[in-house]
Amino acid sequence: MAKEKKNVVGQESIPPMGLRVIAREFLKDKVAIVSLVILVAILLFVFIGSIFLDQSKVMYVSILDKYAAPGSVSMEGTKFLLGADEGGRDIFGQLVIGARNSIMIGFTITVVTSIIGVGLGIISGYYGGLIDNILMRIVDFVMILPIMLIIIVFVSVIPRYTIWSFIWIMSAFYWVGKARLFRSKTLSEGRRDYVSASKTMGTSDFKIMFREIMPNLSSLIITNLTMNFAANIGIETTLTFLGFGLPTNVPSLGTLIGFAASGDVLVNKQWIWLPASILILVLMLSINYVGQAFKRSADARQRLG
Repeated sequence: MAKEKKNVVGQESIPPMGLRVIAREFLKDKVAIVSLVILVAILLFVFIGSIFLDQSKVMYVSILDKYAAPGSVSMEGTKFLLGADEGGRDIFGQLVIGARNSIMIGFTITVVTSIIGVGLGIISGYYGGLIDNILMRIVDFVMILPIMLIIIVFVSVIPRYTIWSFIWIMSAFYWVGKARLFRSKTLSEGRRDYVSASKTMGTSDFKIMFREIMPNLSSLIITNLTMNFAANIGIETTLTFLGFGLPTNVPSLGTLIGFAASGDVLVNKQWIWLPASILILVLMLSINYVGQAFKRSADARQRLG
């Protein structure tokens, strides 16, 4: 009995580490769990559903089906689950494919800008001196540019641009804020004892930066990623709403919301813009709640070692 008790006590005295801490802390947040379930359900529905939809058929213009009500049958015999827009195009198909495009664009821009911004920010803050001055002057130059206007000009000038063209244009400008943020955090982190000890032991600069300093910035990275993911989806949707986003033949949530610019559609034909608006709202809230929960979990992991 005494031996068993000793083993149990010994087991309890070992603090859970790594992913177990993150999972344990995350499961304490019921709102985050519900948000994660909703987010996963939306992603599965959008990406699996878009596989079974033909974009050319979804974007096929049928004037005779103009503003068809939800549940009505098209001239070709297919059913409009959520009605049709002014061109007789299926709203449900545009919603699914448009959500896939918006999510894919937001996620890709977030990943690309995070790799560039976090990497350059850590390098700049770690080395300092000439390297820091050069990188920060580049960041300062890009930050003073009217980025939104430049993106609009690029989109207007480039002929037959695609989703990937739009992603690279956006990514070229939206990494600078991350670089400045992580540079300042690395400056303070680089003064800690564990960094000095690693340098004394002859550890390479690459390992110190990306295997020691970077994990200690994990909570900030997670928060920044989630907030920027939601923000980038919003930026793409806003630009498309204004007419400077994706091409007109490519479905987007911003295109559907843009129909609400017409007073008649806003008041009498809510099936065109309301589903896209609700989807964006739910998507943004879910991403933010999940991101905040992961941040708290990462903070708890750091506190426990």
